[in-house]
Amino acid sequence: MPNKKQSQGLIMQAGILAAAGIIVRIIGLLYNSPMTAILGDEGIGYYNTAYYAYTIVLLISSYSIPSAISKVIAQKLAVKEYRNAHRIFQCAFIYVLVVGSVASLFVFFGAGLLVQIEAAIPALRVLAPTIFLSGILGVLRGYFQAHKSMVQTSVSQIVEQILNAVFSILMAYLLLQAAGGTQSENGLAYGAAGGAIGTGIGVLAALLFMVWLYLVNRPFLKRRILHDTGHKEESYQEIFKMIIMVVTPFILSTFIYNANTFIDQTLYQKLMMDLHGLTDAGVAAHTGIVGKAVKVSNIPIALSSAMASALIPGISGEYAKKNLKETRNQVARAVKATMLISIPAAVGMGVLAKPVMLVLYPQKASIDLSSSLLMVLSVSVIFYAVSTLSNAVLQSIGRLNSPVINAAIALVLQTAGLAAMIIFLDESYGPYYYAVTIILYAFLMCVLNGAALRKHLCYKQEIGRTFVRPVLASAVMGAAAFFIYQGIYLLLHSNLVSLFVAVVLAAAIYFVMILLLGAVTEDEMKMLPKGYLLVKIARKTRLLRS
Repeated sequence: MPNKKQSQGLIMQAGILAAAGIIVRIIGLLYNSPMTAILGDEGIGYYNTAYYAYTIVLLISSYSIPSAISKVIAQKLAVKEYRNAHRIFQCAFIYVLVVGSVASLFVFFGAGLLVQIEAAIPALRVLAPTIFLSGILGVLRGYFQAHKSMVQTSVSQIVEQILNAVFSILMAYLLLQAAGGTQSENGLAYGAAGGAIGTGIGVLAALLFMVWLYLVNRPFLKRRILHDTGHKEESYQEIFKMIIMVVTPFILSTFIYNANTFIDQTLYQKLMMDLHGLTDAGVAAHTGIVGKAVKVSNIPIALSSAMASALIPGISGEYAKKNLKETRNQVARAVKATMLISIPAAVGMGVLAKPVMLVLYPQKASIDLSSSLLMVLSVSVIFYAVSTLSNAVLQSIGRLNSPVINAAIALVLQTAGLAAMIIFLDESYGPYYYAVTIILYAFLMCVLNGAALRKHLCYKQEIGRTFVRPVLASAVMGAAAFFIYQGIYLLLHSNLVSLFVAVVLAAAIYFVMILLLGAVTEDEMKMLPKGYLLVKIARKTRLLRS
């Protein structure tokens, strides 16, 4: 019973973080639609170019901090070393202040080295201070996550994205108009910079919120530290050494795992301009269109990212206590819960790609290409879900080098694949090569991480109920969604209404199918977000198999 309760707590915390992640990504999509309407595909291409470069530096300087800090602090909390846990928290602050400052200055003064397109430089320079703020925010989020409480991080993410959306749209419009409008390259460049201002405001607001929460909880934390007199106090030198030893592999793994987007974009832009004569505006438009499809496909991946964040403290604690059975049990439940949502999301996204893009990005000139790219990228949802979770598990059990090596191998192979396609195949299909490369990378990570888990944790995922049955249920759901949408659209000629009805009915059909196929048990269903409500519905409809 304790093991089951621990797993339920894990899934509940992951569900909270996943819900926040999905809300954040939906807000991101909703504000990207008016941003694209304001800046156009070319202007949003400048913004994406700057944002991806900013993301790479963020990955190196502070993106991995929450996961790394939550891991080392969770290990101390598991054995009730509260004083040492707090000292790690303090040292982590000093670490990010130094690293964040250096990274911010590098981006500001070296922006021209990071992007191929000159019009993206103003936006990248505007983003530079945000790197410094993100590091501090990451430490605070990691501290709360180490206590297995995801609510604070979740709320801060939503606050950050709401203000990001509001100010990105407002500042993009104001700076675009002030600099000459869409007919001026300077106008588009400064409009993209305006969007970047919103990102900084969002991070600052989230940071102030997390600081306030810490101050509210500080009296309790201080009392707990004062009562911790039975453990040896580690020196700051030892703690800094441990932080560097843990954070560095996290950074390398996260950097290489996520660097493919920046490398793909940079390589694509350079080869298309140098070999095929595409202009800055043309290649920016291409990356802007691909960016639309990528952002939509990233929504369901929020669940696996949340599950990964929730996994790290729990697995690190269990592994520190040598409880390998519960470690494997938590991994199995996490993968099962993720697949129950990721597989139907991928199928639904592929089947309804064009209706979805028509709602979010109705620009007629690029709707067919962006829809086709989303259809292709829908496959990556499943691969990224599995690879993100497996990355977190390997990090949690101390196999920090395995994700780094696996990501490096996958990165080399996918980069070579993209270069070969652009050089030797028809350049008019360039955006599709970009999309195929994303899928290839995620697939390679799944294979390599899976092999590492079998080796280091003696873990083997159950196949039938985790993958096969959800795929069968999703196939029925996908066919139903397609025909429902087409039928209602013929009657009403409303894309939004037809899509809404198709999605709602498809979700109901999938729910029925996974129960009929026995893909999920009552206990497993309870651990899903709103699981008890789902169980209640299943019992009333007499579909649940115990």
